[in-house]
Amino acid sequence: MTRVILVDDHVLVRMGFRMLLADAGIEVAAEYGSGEDALAGYPHVRPDVVVMDLSMPGMGGLEAIRRLLAQDAKARILALSAHEDTAHPQRVLRAGALGYLAKRSAPDALIAAVKAVARGERYLDAPTAQALAMAQISGEESPAAVLSEREFSVFLHLARGLSVAQIAAALNVSTSTVGTHLYHVKQKLGATNQSELTLMALRWGLIEP
Repeated sequence: MTRVILVDDHVLVRMGFRMLLADAGIEVAAEYGSGEDALAGYPHVRPDVVVMDLSMPGMGGLEAIRRLLAQDAKARILALSAHEDTAHPQRVLRAGALGYLAKRSAPDALIAAVKAVARGERYLDAPTAQALAMAQISGEESPAAVLSEREFSVFLHLARGLSVAQIAAALNVSTSTVGTHLYHVKQKLGATNQSELTLMALRWGLIEP
């Protein structure tokens, strides 16, 4: 039986996923409400698949994916997201996740995605795969594509309203390091303050309204 860890800060979402997976004969071995808790619990569970939501308080799903793969390079991760952009799936797959599934997908897509990732195969839901293909063909990218991986993480945290100190704590870096990344983010995106960064993130579909 395939064993998974569910990581999502919404209890009702985890409950729904657990019932859906159980009906398909997939065992939910553990559930966590944050990336931090998932990192602490993972070594004790060693699941076949980690189903990781990207939008969570604290370090967030993307940073948790990076740290989890640094902890265990063989971890098989399926990322879930409510975002409609192409930047998130690109970043997630680049970070080492095997799959990406939009939360708007049909329930049976979650089953197919978990089974594919458990086999060590890549998985992208059809609409996301099409959006990525169209963006590549047209040459259109989110302006956030110019940011480095860590700059992108700092940008998202800032856009969600976190302070420099809160971001430093979430990413486990110094406030001066966050300040440096923030300077580069503003320079690259042509922003002057946090409000402008939030508006940019909303316009590009990188955060939820």
